[in-house]
Amino acid sequence: MWSYQHENFIVHQLPVLRDNYIYMIEAKHSDAMIVIDPALAEATRETCIKLGKPPTHIMNTHHHWDHTDGNEELKKQFNCRIIGARSDASRIPGIDIEVSESRPPRINGLKVEVLEVAGHTSGHIAYLIDDALFCGDTLFGAGCGRLFEGTPAQMHHSLNKLATLPEMTKIYCAHEYTMANLAFAHAIDPDNTELDYRIIADKKKRDSNLPTIPSSIGVEKATNPFLRPSNQFFCRTYAGQHNITEDALSVFTHIRATKDHF
Repeated sequence: MWSYQHENFIVHQLPVLRDNYIYMIEAKHSDAMIVIDPALAEATRETCIKLGKPPTHIMNTHHHWDHTDGNEELKKQFNCRIIGARSDASRIPGIDIEVSESRPPRINGLKVEVLEVAGHTSGHIAYLIDDALFCGDTLFGAGCGRLFEGTPAQMHHSLNKLATLPEMTKIYCAHEYTMANLAFAHAIDPDNTELDYRIIADKKKRDSNLPTIPSSIGVEKATNPFLRPSNQFFCRTYAGQHNITEDALSVFTHIRATKDHF
């Protein structure tokens, strides 16, 4: 487990399964302890006991089992409240509080914003707490989620929404996929020197058994191929190389389809 200090809370990052991350957000000014996407109840329970703070809330980004499997067991043991997207409430196990962009949750000691980011699933949401973004499977280190339910246009719109956040915003995504994503990024963006530096830095982290996450919005805008279509030079160059229409959505759609078979 790794822990990161923010002004009003501490983020505890727990690796589980093959490549998942569960996040526990410990408020500094209240008894709130939020669990983001508990894939495993037992690992979450043991970590909260070790930290000396029981979970008060669970926040799910989407309905997939490796983000919700611990919901009901943790709720039964700790009587914590489960938060999820209003638009997807029927698929969030044990949901108590339905949220949306216009109806964020109220949690003592923390200001939580909800961002609707359809694409990976139709009801996917992200949570922004101060300078920390918990984005589930929408934005990854150097990548983005597969389009299981949404369209390229939806995912492109969602990623552009996240890209408008301040560049120092920390990205706490749900999987450690960064090195594989960087290999793909380099294959399609080989002249990006910032990408070269990132590959070296992140490889050192993984070689030392350290996470590449959190990342930041600034880093992702410079090196993530799914955010690069917003760069006009990249967009024009990529479109010319692949004989496709020179617009950001067409380039994004082509990159996403190429990644699916990489």
